[in-house]
Amino acid sequence: MAPAVPIRPTQAPGPYLSRSLYRLTVAQYARMLEEGTIADGERISLIEGLLVVRPRRIRAEIVATNKGLRVLWRMIPPGWHVVKGSPIRVSDWSRPEPDLAVVRGIVDEDEGREPTAAETAMVVEIAGAHADDRAELARVYSAAGIPVCWIVDLAEGRLDLFSEPRREGYRSRQVLTRGQDVPVVVDGIEAAWIAVSDLLP
Repeated sequence: MAPAVPIRPTQAPGPYLSRSLYRLTVAQYARMLEEGTIADGERISLIEGLLVVRPRRIRAEIVATNKGLRVLWRMIPPGWHVVKGSPIRVSDWSRPEPDLAVVRGIVDEDEGREPTAAETAMVVEIAGAHADDRAELARVYSAAGIPVCWIVDLAEGRLDLFSEPRREGYRSRQVLTRGQDVPVVVDGIEAAWIAVSDLLP
């Protein structure tokens, strides 16, 4: 007999249930992963204590992520490396999985260990059709103190550069388009410049 397919909820929670949601800590979420309560391969992240479904990636997002990975690897200074789609523990309540991140350390030494926000110089989110969702993530990164966040908006053909993190959100936002360059700032140092067009499909 084929396993039963779970029936989805019929509607979004109303105001009462929204106020009464139970929030998980990163430690609780990690136990659920270890115990198999949440299966490997589930497209779920823990954001502000809530389990958030990550949308399926379109081909353009995959291409842009791979381009960004190649470009950043050539630009970052020694003592840092680029991770792709790996979780970062930004607080006791959030464990997002940015498309790309520049983190401190050497690849071999960091294998199997999740970096923290304090070890992260910048994050990159590639948005094919959900740029607003990625902007919400930017607030999470800012509250954690990650210095730089890029949102590569494929639909609009632009890059949103966020910097100067504060708890309520990044203080600075610049919109860059084709024909412009974006600085790669690692640990407060301008390591290189990248053409925005090099990050777009």
